[in-house]
Amino acid sequence: MNHKPLHGKRALVTGASGALGSAIARRLAADGAHVLLHANSRADTVAALAEELGAAGHTAEPVVFDLTDDAACAAATAAMLQAGTVQIIVNNAGVHDDAVFPGMRAAQWHKVIDVSLNGFFRVTQPLLLPMLRTRWGRILNISSVAAIAGNRGQVNYAAAKGGLNSATKALALEVASRGVTVNAIAPGIIESPMAAGSFDAETIKRLVPVQRAGTPNEVAALAGFLASAEAGYITGQIISVNGGLI
Repeated sequence: MNHKPLHGKRALVTGASGALGSAIARRLAADGAHVLLHANSRADTVAALAEELGAAGHTAEPVVFDLTDDAACAAATAAMLQAGTVQIIVNNAGVHDDAVFPGMRAAQWHKVIDVSLNGFFRVTQPLLLPMLRTRWGRILNISSVAAIAGNRGQVNYAAAKGGLNSATKALALEVASRGVTVNAIAPGIIESPMAAGSFDAETIKRLVPVQRAGTPNEVAALAGFLASAEAGYITGQIISVNGGLI
């Protein structure tokens, strides 16, 4: 197989400043893609990641905009398309704002859904038609075990990611005949600053059959495969990476 299977492809990773997004971006860059590293509040993090990837002989650039802003997303996606078609989109950006449902504020509900679900629409929809014209594309939506099994205190997050799962299945049907696949990856407990605050080692041992948290690279490995030409017959799937949790 070609050492750089994604050579010449342009890839967008939203939320590339986080542990999972940066691991996926590193994997796609190592596979030869030119990676557009999206962030909103952590512009310095994606700028540093772009430098790191450049120093390693890969190509990447930071793109900073607010996924909850229609106009900002329209301008950012138009600018991306000026430089060429984006053939790989990884909708990874997401936020938690946990609360038990009776105590959940409207702002918590709307914010979480706005980033994960509406953000998916705001970047994928304008980039899709140019992708379809090339007759090759990969759309990866980063979901969560919470969308499949539920999780207390995360009705908003489960709703957002569950919506993403359903959108994955419907969009896959629309674009399958044009060489574009659409899949979701549903991680379980993955090592990250976000997870560290929620799960101690003993809890993880009790909950997860493989008795450890997953690593961002283990999720990125699946993303790299699904983005490759080899995965052309896999579409409309929600694939869990969770150590047997469910």
